[in-house]
Amino acid sequence: MEIPAAIPLFDTVDELEDGNARVNEYLTGLTLHRLKDAAVVYEYTVDWLLEQRGNENNFKTYRSELTTFLYWCFEIEHCSPLDITRRSLFRYVEFCRHPPETLIAYYNSAQFKTDKETGDRYPNPAWRPFLGRRQDGLVVPYRLSEQALRTKLAILSSYYGFLIDEELTERNPARQILKSGAIKAGGQFLAEGEGYEQIKAFSELQWSYVMGMAHKLAKDNPQLHERTLFLVSLMYGCYLRISEVAARPGFAPIMGQFRRDGQTGIWSYHIPRSKGGKQRSVAVSKDLLRALKRYRKHLGLSDLPPPGDETPLFIRHRAAGRGRDAGIQNANLGIRQIRELLDELFERASLAAEQDGFDEDAAAIREMTPHSLRHTGITHDINLNQRPLSHVQADAGHDSIDTTSRYLHTSRVERHESAAGKKLDRLQHAQDKYQASQD
Repeated sequence: MEIPAAIPLFDTVDELEDGNARVNEYLTGLTLHRLKDAAVVYEYTVDWLLEQRGNENNFKTYRSELTTFLYWCFEIEHCSPLDITRRSLFRYVEFCRHPPETLIAYYNSAQFKTDKETGDRYPNPAWRPFLGRRQDGLVVPYRLSEQALRTKLAILSSYYGFLIDEELTERNPARQILKSGAIKAGGQFLAEGEGYEQIKAFSELQWSYVMGMAHKLAKDNPQLHERTLFLVSLMYGCYLRISEVAARPGFAPIMGQFRRDGQTGIWSYHIPRSKGGKQRSVAVSKDLLRALKRYRKHLGLSDLPPPGDETPLFIRHRAAGRGRDAGIQNANLGIRQIRELLDELFERASLAAEQDGFDEDAAAIREMTPHSLRHTGITHDINLNQRPLSHVQADAGHDSIDTTSRYLHTSRVERHESAAGKKLDRLQHAQDKYQASQD
């Protein structure tokens, strides 16, 4: 069987978010002709890699492993990573143990290079997924150590944990293999962030600090932070993913996505394209509607958007300096800009919590990501606002009620607090309480 050439998919941290024309062309062809969710999976994989940007070594290791794994999925197994099972992942293990000779390089090569004339970045055709070695001019048979294999699986386990957290899948085949004992994994080989069972959502106290800081920033500097306040309100109130509010190829969020039902008068927020190409409409609360009116008043607009309002939802305050929108000011914020805005908000909120003596909560706030806003909105609606699961499921766009059920009492602290008041004998407790009131 002829082995297809491997194409590097992920550039350096500084270049990754700007996208690459040749990678996009490859993914477009793949999505149109073979795997309809290839581009979506790639988009989320980029998000996961960017979460590792704080550790350069981790980022390089993870992107190399993900490039190899996605190559195997797309070109060898001909399936989406979301369809990989424990059984099929064992075939990937064998692929890594005995890779085709055409996929082995014997010298280090950069994954991407820069065209000297145009300055464009392009995938390096000399790059290969596996690195072999020579000794005395002779090729040494390729061998993957058990330690290296465990590390590969640990990275994939962390990756699948992220995909579960993002609700793209419900299984983690890499973790199943590691836990099975077929390939024993010591704790030292677990990739950072592997334990994703705990959904990352703000507690009530932590969320109060986030919203309190957003209001303070909007009051102190409305020109800059009224946008921040509405952004965080919208993402929390409608359980939005960052990709659902950020500009990207083929999508730019507008005011007209807020729509009023002519018969009921109820407002909703329409999402034309979400995970897997789906669309959905999310019910808008009265509080969020008031937040929208405040934001539009700040922008000099009418209280509520008329039908077909194409006003950009979140525009830049300064012209973009790089990427496809370089030099454009009134363009929607992209993923990078939104992530930076929210990271700044979370950092300021954590400092405020720290100053008030809530050190553990401050540390927890610093660990949150933009996607935590979606998790928090869902968690609070189920556990605090007591919304029916079926209503939350529809607004969240979950395929299964089981996915929505994962959010029941997901906060460990709140779960423990709710358990603290449980009585071993409710009738005796009631009797004792009554007796105490009579004394």
